[in-house]
Amino acid sequence: MTVTIGRRELLVVLGGAAAWPLAARAQQREKMRRIGVLMNLSPDDAEGQAPSRGVPAGVAGSGLGCRPQCPDRAPLGRGRHRALSQPCRGIGASRTGVILAAGGIAAQALQRVSRTIPIVFANAADPVGMGVVASLARPGGNVTGLSVQSNELAGKRIELLREVVPGLRRLAILGNVGNPFTVLELAEVQAAAGALGLDVDTLEIRSARDIAPAFDRIKGRSEALYVCVDGLMSSNRIPINILAVGARLPTMHGAREYVEGGGLMSFGANYPDLFRRSADYVDKILRGAKPANIPVEQPTKFDLIVNLNTARALNIAIPSTLLALADEVIE
Repeated sequence: MTVTIGRRELLVVLGGAAAWPLAARAQQREKMRRIGVLMNLSPDDAEGQAPSRGVPAGVAGSGLGCRPQCPDRAPLGRGRHRALSQPCRGIGASRTGVILAAGGIAAQALQRVSRTIPIVFANAADPVGMGVVASLARPGGNVTGLSVQSNELAGKRIELLREVVPGLRRLAILGNVGNPFTVLELAEVQAAAGALGLDVDTLEIRSARDIAPAFDRIKGRSEALYVCVDGLMSSNRIPINILAVGARLPTMHGAREYVEGGGLMSFGANYPDLFRRSADYVDKILRGAKPANIPVEQPTKFDLIVNLNTARALNIAIPSTLLALADEVIE
């Protein structure tokens, strides 16, 4: 069952009024436990998550005995914290043994409701910066999970771009500065580009109407484009990629959905794997472990996706060595 909250809906699955009773591995003790799942499946999600694939594939393959249906997407914009409050209170009042939150924002909202119910986040952008955990090594409260923040990813993505654009000298970076997670990523990309001796054009936007004018500023100037992962970017990934092809700019993204929408390449964490691993956290807690003592971990599996159709449109030849490394090639 899915609960829909108003026009700017949040989908709440499992917990409160919308619950799936899961046997999990606790069935071995013939004891049923309730697991709550709170997620925003909207492309407007602030952390730029891509959980619509990850939740069914990840949790269903986790061994928890759950095979959930993926709810429809729903928009959740600037009022996301207000929209979260009602379902979070419902989950907090329910008899759940543990709650799985898709990202840091959901975990933060749940933590405001309960400091005792164990909460596991599957892909938080900056759990320490958000204050949901004290540190990655010792979370210290009722929340733990997996963080997708990695300073090394920006440098790796730029290196991949340089393989496609030999002699790359000037890089444009497109990011929504209204998103604190994007501000962190922008700084990481700028630092990585500077270390490689690249000049940078930083395109700071706050809404969809800022995107086209941003491209006008770099047309004929920049040689490649790095797009920061973000809900605003995700919602506008197709027009962004159309504009990039028009400006003859090879693009680098952080999730495969952007490449499916016409981007050239993406390199980022594998979301189904993150949800499978978050299910392991749930299992540990059901067996008696305390979130405060379970370290927050980083992704271990990453995907490189290449769109050959876009490469042809840009008249770019992707090196065979890079294609051999790709986890998926879209033709």
